[in-house]
Amino acid sequence: MSFFTVKGKVGDKEIVLETGKMAKQADGAVLVKSGGNAVLVTACMSKEVPEGIDFFPLTVHYQEKFYAAGKIPGGYFKREGKPTEKEILVSRLIDRPIRPLFPENFYNEVQVIASTLSADQVYSTDVLGIIGASAALSISPIPFLEPIGAVRIAYMNNGRYIVNPSMREVEESLLDIVVGGTKEGLTMVEGGAHEVSKDVLLEALRIAHIHIKEEIALIEELVDLVKPEKLVIQEPAKILSEDLRKQIREASWKPMREAAYVVDKKARAEAVDNLKKTLLEQFGISEEHAGYNEAKTLLDDIEIEVIRETILTERVRPDGRKPDEIRPITIELDLLENVHGSALFTRGQTQSLGIVTLGSTSDVQYVDSMEEEESKRFMLHYNFPPFSTGEVKRTLAPSRREIGHGHLAYRAIEPILPTEEEFPYTIRVVSEILESNGSSSMATVCSSSLALMATGVPIRKPVAGIAMGLVWNKERGDYCILSDIQGLEDHFGDMDFKVAGTKDGITAFQMDVKTIGLTQKMMEEALDQALAGQAFILSRMNEAIAEPRPKLSANAPKIKVIYIPESTIGQVIGTGGRVIKRIMEETQTTISIDDDGRVAICGKRDEDIERCLYIVNHIVNGFEKGEKVEGKVIRIEDYGVFLELIPGESALLHRSNMKEKKPVRSTYQLGQVVQAMVTDIDEKHRIVLKEL
Repeated sequence: MSFFTVKGKVGDKEIVLETGKMAKQADGAVLVKSGGNAVLVTACMSKEVPEGIDFFPLTVHYQEKFYAAGKIPGGYFKREGKPTEKEILVSRLIDRPIRPLFPENFYNEVQVIASTLSADQVYSTDVLGIIGASAALSISPIPFLEPIGAVRIAYMNNGRYIVNPSMREVEESLLDIVVGGTKEGLTMVEGGAHEVSKDVLLEALRIAHIHIKEEIALIEELVDLVKPEKLVIQEPAKILSEDLRKQIREASWKPMREAAYVVDKKARAEAVDNLKKTLLEQFGISEEHAGYNEAKTLLDDIEIEVIRETILTERVRPDGRKPDEIRPITIELDLLENVHGSALFTRGQTQSLGIVTLGSTSDVQYVDSMEEEESKRFMLHYNFPPFSTGEVKRTLAPSRREIGHGHLAYRAIEPILPTEEEFPYTIRVVSEILESNGSSSMATVCSSSLALMATGVPIRKPVAGIAMGLVWNKERGDYCILSDIQGLEDHFGDMDFKVAGTKDGITAFQMDVKTIGLTQKMMEEALDQALAGQAFILSRMNEAIAEPRPKLSANAPKIKVIYIPESTIGQVIGTGGRVIKRIMEETQTTISIDDDGRVAICGKRDEDIERCLYIVNHIVNGFEKGEKVEGKVIRIEDYGVFLELIPGESALLHRSNMKEKKPVRSTYQLGQVVQAMVTDIDEKHRIVLKEL
């Protein structure tokens, strides 16, 4: 294979695409380079369609190699292991814009692998993975309808938009968005923001599409050089005659309209299944019939057409709602007695139970990635058990979907949390999806916001989320935007657009389009309708709880933060951590000490925290003459007893300073607590006590 390379500028950064040097046995392989970053993306296709497959089996894997950043992995094995959360999220980011661009009836297995070979740790490599996947598929024999491009856009405090910003610029930005699309329009959006306006988001999307077209031109240039021969997909031969197909259509349209518009999810599915069985029997098509699978597919297509056409022409949805109507909402707080905070949010047949747990700074999550090591004081975990959809499935590790939905809700909630200085807790929110019929990630945003307020976490504002859909007949130019979509409308529709935010702006969004791309006008209309729906949901949430409770839940731990001189940190910790372990054991608290002398003390009871504070303060500042103390007898001699005043600090109570002049050994016992007063501290810092 010949070596080809093309290069061009996207924004002010050069991107280079190379093929023909590496991974030459893959069906398509492209090395994408930009600055000090290099990502190798390969695409391979199975020779045959796997037996029994009637869907498109695409898998995408993004993998970071620690050597790319000159690092050795942490842990015992010292090699890359199972995918990290970030790798899973980027894999989904690559998958989503390319998945709709494979032709119908293409069922060969396709695997895309993106490997980061070099990382400058200044710019992220995820967008290069999307560009590389598009290029590798485009130059391969794999059928791919058209290339896509992808860019990251950051919106800064000064009103400037940056194309493919550095990681530091992203951290300082008000908006961080990754956008994928074709020449015609956008197919994927993923991002988070600090309460930005609709106009800021739309302008970012407009700028993104300009640069997406530049990338597509670059990929097309590479395709022209490679000249790939694409696999021709053979249309399956039709067994059913056109006349029979027409009869089935005529007989099924009206009853399908009735069955498909049953409100309850389970009842609707049952009605549609029964109708399909009845129709097959009516036309004498049994499982032994050669055209059985074709007839089943035809009835599935008719179901989709009936729903889409009814929505477009009658503006009525399968559950009877208008396009912009939100399903009924119910909210309950404080359902669980022993947790720190809980809220049950139900919207239609989608239900999320949000549960908050507060911990100390020692409970933070440490993340060791190729780019950096960091700690996270906020975690949001989304669980989607099979019973939520009435199914039986194996439940193992969190799925990619669970990780992706949890991350989206995390982005929605994170901007409104108090700072660590304002609220020195580690926060974990878990969303248990107990029932699902669409928009469960946005129900998670709502339940999480409610549960945080119920716990007493001082979030700045409530956050709500909504999922938008679309039915679009391109031939007629007719479309209908749907608010608060259910699972059926997501499955049969053309778009899944999720928007979350406060009353003052957007905090998170995600869009997936199953067509060649949305226009700017459609995006604006969808966003306007989404914000109206989100405002309605927020109003319902405010009826249940409008602001955080003034006091923390009685079940939540208490935290006190003090600062000690850095020079005294070693004294508090002690040799091998002996002192700090003793303090925590004695006071039933958890202590975290930072390098700058910040000490966070966490405990269940106020008296435990006060005792811990007393000990730490005396280790740092010592005792004073005239101070009243109490100590535990740890040693008994004829001339007196030694009292442990605090862990690591003891003092002598001489018999001459005892209340009773009885023999010492018969008067005191080991472990006895004695009240005393500091009468003197000598030059060697030895404490002299007098019994009270």
